[in-house]
Amino acid sequence: MIPLLELLAILSTASYGVLLARRQQMDFIGVFSIALIVAFGGGTLRDLLLDRHPIFWVGQWHYPVIVFAVAIVTSLFRKIPAKVEKYLHVPDALGLGFYSILGAGFALEEGTSWFVAALLGVVTGIFGGIFGDVICNRIPSVFRPATRLYATCSFVGCWVFLLLRKVEPLPESVALWSGVVVIVALRLLALKRDWRLPGHEPPVE
Repeated sequence: MIPLLELLAILSTASYGVLLARRQQMDFIGVFSIALIVAFGGGTLRDLLLDRHPIFWVGQWHYPVIVFAVAIVTSLFRKIPAKVEKYLHVPDALGLGFYSILGAGFALEEGTSWFVAALLGVVTGIFGGIFGDVICNRIPSVFRPATRLYATCSFVGCWVFLLLRKVEPLPESVALWSGVVVIVALRLLALKRDWRLPGHEPPVE
């Protein structure tokens, strides 16, 4: 189950990274680089924080090959249709869901508390996109003022996963997929219905 989730996470985030780079009119090297960073950035940070070695994509040599293949295939299209770019948020939401639950699960395996596991799930889910946005000279969506729910979706879904793991006789796969579905659904609904956390007014001088 975990290898499948990891593969889906990589495909989703690599696709998002490719579309992000293509929007910036990058060449193949730029597209491949951004796809790698978005696909592996959050998981790499997670593994470093948990002192897991080798880092997941280094130990699984076929993962970078998959990202390379995604970059090559998309580079065959000189122009990506506007209606495809319109749905840039879909692979982003899927990657957020898959990687968040993977991050929380791996953190638990290393003996962290539930709260730390949920936080590391969020870190795994959002930081690949943050790194990609920074390199593309964009303010990361999670840090923009009045951003629609993003990290919050990851945090809530991680807790759904953590709580369902303790429900017997539910198999762990139910907890895994339930967490993913909650995160993806919350993110897509937040985009559609403009759900946001309340902001803060600037200080009055």
